[in-house]
Order: sequence, then C-alpha cells, then structure tokens
Amino acid sequence: MRTATMAVVAAIAMVSIGACSSIDCPVQNTVSTQYAFATAAGERDTLADTLTVSTIRQNGTDSILLNRSVMTTDFSLPVSYTANADTLQFLLADTTGHTMADTVVVMKTNTPHFESVDCNISFFHEITGVTFTRHFIDTIIVRNKTVNYDTSTLHFNIVRKKVQ
Repeated sequence: MRTATMAVVAAIAMVSIGACSSIDCPVQNTVSTQYAFATAAGERDTLADTLTVSTIRQNGTDSILLNRSVMTTDFSLPVSYTANADTLQFLLADTTGHTMADTVVVMKTNTPHFESVDCNISFFHEITGVTFTRHFIDTIIVRNKTVNYDTSTLHFNIVRKKVQ
C-alpha cells in the first residue's frame, strides 16, 4: 500500500511540475512598427513607385527589411531590441529608373517585457521622436508611440512631397 501511495504522490508531483512549465508563450513575439502612406489631408495614399527599405545595423552592415514593394499603401518593419534609435534607408525608384533616397531615424526607449521564465524576453518600445531627410518624404506623423505585439496599431503616416 505504501508503494502505491508513493506512486500516486510521484504522479501528482510530475503533473504539477509539467503544468508549471507548459505556459503559453506568444507564438508571434516580433515587435514591429506599422507605416502607411497618406495624403496631406490624412487620407490613405498608394505609392505606385518601387520602395525598398533597409536598415543600418550597429555593426555597420545593412539589411533589407522591405524589398521592391510596388503599389504600397502600408507596410510593417521590425524594431531593434535594445538600440535607442533605428536608422532606416527608404529608396524610391520610379518606372524611368530615377531613384531618390531618404534616411529615417526612429528614436525610442526600450522596455523589457517578461511573460514567464519559460519564454524568451521581448522588448516593447516607446517612440520618442523621428527625424528624416526630405528628398521624397514631406512629413512623417507619429500616430501611436507605443510599440508592442499589436500589429493592428498604425505608428507612422508618411506624406510624400507633391510631384512637380
């Protein structure tokens, strides 16, 4: 009887330990900013030209985040985990081969987000500012400063310069 009791206690302990380590970690834990092209009046705009967005990493190399997107109205870009600013290169190419580039710097604070010891740590961000060159971008409006798992939140409206 004592052996049976010990077996039951051991089984309960195993189930309890298993239950503690089976927390549901978020499957989609990438933190991204959402961009949309807009007119000066705030209406959605579609960019007919080809758009490529790359980032300059801290080690000096670059990485393409959005490659040759055409008919772009909105897009999503990942955010660095711990850098205080993300530097983005927006390259616009029209059908004639003419290109223009703008550099966008998104300044932010980084806050560790802890779900459980079983899950990888994530970072949420607060956008503190944005600077940009003005070759084809006229204005960037910060719509929402909080960046987390919510991919439905629009963070930036980009207004293009009027074509002469």
